[in-house]
Amino acid sequence: MPRLLGVDIPNNKRVEYALRYIYGIGPARAKIICQECGIPESMRASELNEDLINKIMTCVADHQYKLEGDLRREIVSNLKRLGAIKSYRGLRHAKGLPVRGQRTSTNARTRKGARKTVGVVSKK
Repeated sequence: MPRLLGVDIPNNKRVEYALRYIYGIGPARAKIICQECGIPESMRASELNEDLINKIMTCVADHQYKLEGDLRREIVSNLKRLGAIKSYRGLRHAKGLPVRGQRTSTNARTRKGARKTVGVVSKK
């Protein structure tokens, strides 16, 4: 398994898809990186040699992408800032409710979690 930026990327996948296992690299960025490094579309991650891995690393460094730990830290700090200034978005994040105006009377189960039944529990 090739290791890029502290992440093991899968051997059996094409490089364009394997790069997406790195937090902060999505479909568009993976395609740009592959084109700039001259990696053919059909190449698998197991076929990457040290030279190509170094090319990918320099390409990422040249563009100064925020990836992995730095990106995660930035996202957490943004959420903490929103909570600290008591903005509506910050309060919704803190309560674990949908942030972007979705309805909550029905649906929103992903964000709210499993249903918690409230009612009378009969004794036996």
